[in-house]
This record gives sequence, structure tokens and C-alpha cells, in this order.
Amino acid sequence: MGSYYYLMAQLPYLIYEQKPPMTSASFKTMAQYFLKDKDAVYMDKLSLNPVFSEKNCGIGFIDNWRNWEHALKLNLGKERAIKLKKENLISAQPPFFPLEASAAASKAIDEHSPLEGEIVLDKARWFAIDSLAGNDNFHREGVYAYFLKLLLLERRQSFNVEKGFAEYKSLYASIVESAQHRGEHT
Repeated sequence: MGSYYYLMAQLPYLIYEQKPPMTSASFKTMAQYFLKDKDAVYMDKLSLNPVFSEKNCGIGFIDNWRNWEHALKLNLGKERAIKLKKENLISAQPPFFPLEASAAASKAIDEHSPLEGEIVLDKARWFAIDSLAGNDNFHREGVYAYFLKLLLLERRQSFNVEKGFAEYKSLYASIVESAQHRGEHT
């Protein structure tokens, strides 16, 4: 516990939308020095895109994070299916189905741009990380939460409006061209 306190007490407070004070890789390297071996192993299980087919690892924060993210992705699929009037594509709901994930997915789908939708989702992820970690920042859950937040900040920094819009226009044009091409051959 003392080493976790020393690690976390020296770190800057993270605020969504700020520039990351360090990379997630440098934090992970630093944290490995302070974490107990049994806790350090689980740093590799942390991701913004967790593998859902894996069994629970037995660490409450990590298992709950994976379940929350899975629920968010299922809700996004459901909302997209509804928007496209393809309700038959809606999958079964998981046993762990937080309302926050459902609300975030619904709000993200209603945003005017993909970027605004991604920001809504990341803010919901940030809130979920805080909720799952609890108030004890000086325990392994605090270390894991800090790492995930750094990953979110790095993700946020990678958003590029001009590049994203150019990609969107290119993708949209190829879809329209493909649809027109299929129409000519029917």
C-alpha cells in the first residue's frame, strides 16, 4: 500500500481534454516499479478495447471495466440498428447492463458529427472509470484507473478534425459509388 501511495501522490491530477502529462507507456513502466508483482501482471489486461471473450480475471475493477465497455458497445450496436431501422440485428443484453452505458450510446448516436459522438463516449468512459475505481486513489484500482485515463487522453489527442472529415468524405464517396455501380448491374 505504501508504494502505491508514493506512486500516486507524485502524479498530476488528470482532467478530461487536457494534454496527457506523460504517455501511458511511460506511466506503465513507472508503475511496474511500484506495483506488487501480482498487480503488475494485470496492467497488460487494461485497454480501451478489452477482449470480451476472455474470462474474468478476478480483479473487480478490471472485470467491471471490461463489462462496462462491453455494455457500451452492445448499446451502440443497438442504437445504430434502431437508427438504421434494422431492429432484427439487436443482440441480447448482457447481465451487467449499466444505464450510463445505454444513455451514453444513445446520446452519442444523436450527435451531429462522429467526433462529437466519440467525445460523448469518452466522457462516459471517464465517468465510468471514476465510478469503478472508487475514492481510494492509493490502491491498485487507482493505479489502473490512472492508466486508463491516460489512454483516454492520448486517444483524445489523436482526434484530428480535418483528417477525420477527409476520411469520412472518402468513405462516403466510395459507398455511394459502390451503390451506384450495383444499381447499374441489376
